[in-house]
Parts: sequence; C-alpha cells; structure tokens
Amino acid sequence: MDFEWPVFLEALPSLAKGMVNTVRIAGWAALLALLLGLVGGLCRVSRRRWLNLPALVYVTTMRAVPVLVTLMFLYYGLPSAGLLLDATTVGVLGLALTSGAYTSEVLRAGIQSIDRGQMRAARALGMSYGLAMRRIVLPQALRRVLPPLTSELITLVKNTALVSTIAISELLRAGTDFMVWKANTFSPFAGVALGYLLLTLPLIGLNAWLERRYAVT
Repeated sequence: MDFEWPVFLEALPSLAKGMVNTVRIAGWAALLALLLGLVGGLCRVSRRRWLNLPALVYVTTMRAVPVLVTLMFLYYGLPSAGLLLDATTVGVLGLALTSGAYTSEVLRAGIQSIDRGQMRAARALGMSYGLAMRRIVLPQALRRVLPPLTSELITLVKNTALVSTIAISELLRAGTDFMVWKANTFSPFAGVALGYLLLTLPLIGLNAWLERRYAVT
C-alpha cells in the first residue's frame, strides 16, 4: 500500500477544486434533467400519440445506452455534425439526457399513482386538463416521488466521474492528474473517495428522511 499522509494532504487543494467543478456540473445537469423529466413524464401520460411516442423513444433509448457512450457520442460526434460545444457543456448535456430519462419514468409513475377520480372531479368543476394537472395532480405526484428523485440525484452525482473521460477537471480527473504527477495511487484516490462521500452522504441522509417522512402517504 502506497498511502502517504504528506501526499494525501498535498492533494487536497486540487481535489477541492475538482469537487467544486463536480458540484457545478451536477447542479446544472440536475436542473436540466428535472426539466426534461417533467416534460417527458407529462408526455408519457398523455393520450396524444404525437406526444407519447417521442417521449417513449427518448426514455427507452437513454435508459438503454450507457452514460459513457452518450458522453463519447456527444463529445466526438457533435463536432462531426458541425456543432462545437465545450467539454463542460457536453458533460452537463450527456448527464442530463440520461438522468432526465429516469426522472421521466419516476414522474410518470408518480402521476399515474394519483387517483384518476381527482382529475375527473377537477374537469367536472370546469378546469382544463392543464390546469387540473398543474394544481391538483402534479403537487401530489411530486410529493410522492421526492425520495426516488433524491436517489436519482445521488446517481447523477456519482456519474459525474464519467466526464473525466472528456477532459473535464472534476474530482476524479483531479485525483488522476495528481496520481500521475506524484506516482502515487492510493493517497490521492483516498481523497477522491472522501470527496464523493462528502457529496453523497448528505443526499443519502435526505433520501432516508424523505422515505420516512412520506412512508404512509
């Protein structure tokens, strides 16, 4: 084992900068994934085929293709199509597309778990479908799916490690660069593992609290 405290401590500033990039990428990807998931979930429960079918294709495709393949396809494929994006944008987009597909299914399940009688009652009172969905169904559905959405956020944070393959200096890439520089594997990667623990443990605790909070609702 080649763990050395001086090397571990020396790596911390670089790893801290990588953590900042990890949080930034995960934050933007999570926001975009939630937007994609909301649109996809609503389209998945729609009876209009021109909305439901494209959403089904998107969800099925992105759940079937590994995140790493999506990132590589966007990073190397988009320039061939004449679309030049910086690595960070590609990383956020790749993570969001995959996470958005899973979020769509979570939200679809949440919407469909609400008693259909509530929608019929709202329509009988004169509400439009959109208004009833926005004021009656979605608030209840979102409350029910908070725990699985938090689980998906944890997965997204861990998946940010994959963007290191497209030259983004996030937490894992910072650890890898330091490992090469110091020719020491264990010390910097102990810091990398600690960094991911610091990022995910609060989310894991939040997820456990939400599961207890809404266990009977």
